[in-house]
Amino acid sequence: MSLIPDVPRQPANRADPAPAYPWPDGHRCAVFTGFDVDAESAWIAQDPTHYDRLVSMSFGGYEARVGVPKLLEYLRSIGLRSTFFIPGWVVEAHTRMCEAIVKDGHEVAHHGYLHKRPDPTTWAHDVEEFDRALDVLKRVLGVTPVGYRAPSGDNYDALLKHMRDRGILYSSSFRDDIRPYRHRLRDGGAGPIELPVNMSFDDWLYGMSNRLSPRPMFGKSHVLEIWNGEFDQTREWGGLVTMVLHPQVTGRPMRIGIFRDFVARCRSFGDCWLPTGEEIARHYMKCEQQAGRAKG
Repeated sequence: MSLIPDVPRQPANRADPAPAYPWPDGHRCAVFTGFDVDAESAWIAQDPTHYDRLVSMSFGGYEARVGVPKLLEYLRSIGLRSTFFIPGWVVEAHTRMCEAIVKDGHEVAHHGYLHKRPDPTTWAHDVEEFDRALDVLKRVLGVTPVGYRAPSGDNYDALLKHMRDRGILYSSSFRDDIRPYRHRLRDGGAGPIELPVNMSFDDWLYGMSNRLSPRPMFGKSHVLEIWNGEFDQTREWGGLVTMVLHPQVTGRPMRIGIFRDFVARCRSFGDCWLPTGEEIARHYMKCEQQAGRAKG
């Protein structure tokens, strides 16, 4: 008997290569500014008893008190619409904060209920998390989301199918491309569109340190060197930069400055599109339809 695990001899992701669809209006590249509004759910998802550890909770609580208001103020000042991925629990716990996001015209997308990481061994729990969050977004905010970002960044085939069947047009979780592509489910069916993430643009890696998991924090010049370098090459390739920004990180005083300077530089080229996730997904769908007509 072999001791080697019998893992399927196929790529884990069965999607076709990303098509090189053109960006709209002659743009050369796109930058997707996506915010994960985790608040305290980032700290209680794996251990709900953390809820009574009030100093630990204050890392997430910063979002409603300072981070999100300051980011909304900045986005209003430059006329930029962004996408905010919000767990259902956060909508219930910080309703006024979330209502302010909607009022300012930003896209609200699905980010689970209690920020539980999806796992194929907990299918029933994941479905409950997903559907409960859908209900909260609709009931409390009047929002029917078309986008989804996996809490803690994981997903699997059955959940992708469930998302599609619940009306989710796009996911923004995978790390395997620099352009949008259409998921291919393992039964051969089409899944949601993927707006893949570049991990270099996850601010948690540079700006989050806490008492329980201390690590160095990276300053402005260090982060901008990475972000600008990744952007420049992605722009040359005609790709998509997808950001994973957390208001409890980028909502801090110096780090709003990093985001501000990066956005200003992207805009300075004159050929960079800064859309919401829904705008990217609908553009992709339009290109798909045009390509289908051309083939026909």
